[in-house]
Amino acid sequence: MTTDATGATDDDEFEEYADLGATTENAMEIAETSMEIVRQFVPDGTLADRVRQKAVHSTGDIEFQHLLRFTDPGGDEAEPVRSGARAVLDERPIVTDITMAKAGITNRGHDCETRKAISNGAELAAETGMTRTAASVLELDRQGVYDGSIAVVGNAPTAALALADCIEQGTRPAVVVATPVGFVKAVESRERVREVSAEHGVPAITNVGRRGGSGLAAALTNELIHVATDARNGEVEL
Repeated sequence: MTTDATGATDDDEFEEYADLGATTENAMEIAETSMEIVRQFVPDGTLADRVRQKAVHSTGDIEFQHLLRFTDPGGDEAEPVRSGARAVLDERPIVTDITMAKAGITNRGHDCETRKAISNGAELAAETGMTRTAASVLELDRQGVYDGSIAVVGNAPTAALALADCIEQGTRPAVVVATPVGFVKAVESRERVREVSAEHGVPAITNVGRRGGSGLAAALTNELIHVATDARNGEVEL
């Protein structure tokens, strides 16, 4: 470790860029430069804007900022971000639909258990013929896992639909991040999540259109972690 004339160390430089997930000096420089470019196109005034920036950064698509939807009963688009950050600070579990989404969530800046739904509910899937992801969500919900959690769906529309059913029946995640991708039920599943979340007071972050995916869901979840880190450091208020 070295120290420069201002007393800053290599570790200090690392921390400046750590929120973007980079782990080397060169990667940190690239990540920060990328975010500087994103901020030229995406507003930087609210917590919801931070999530929009992350969506653009992760997709490479400036227009994606207009596809995000923030569901809150009070109409405050920043509330799902605050709710997610509070859940991180409270060390609530982060529950993804599949392995890919789980793999993309940073293990820095939080002490939340991160787990995936898939591989649970195999018997239910075999008995009913429903998808493995839907059965997995229902099985974890039966165990009470989703209450108070950060519920993340990045791939499977049927998982989002199952989660919406659980919410309708009384389950209350701290926040839902749902960006399932595809041409079959993806659009409808996110619409269903928004409707049920609004009706039952569950904050949610979703998107419109056919695009989405596990990488996007993980990136948005990571931004909730980064907001929590900034709140812990006194840089933002929740």
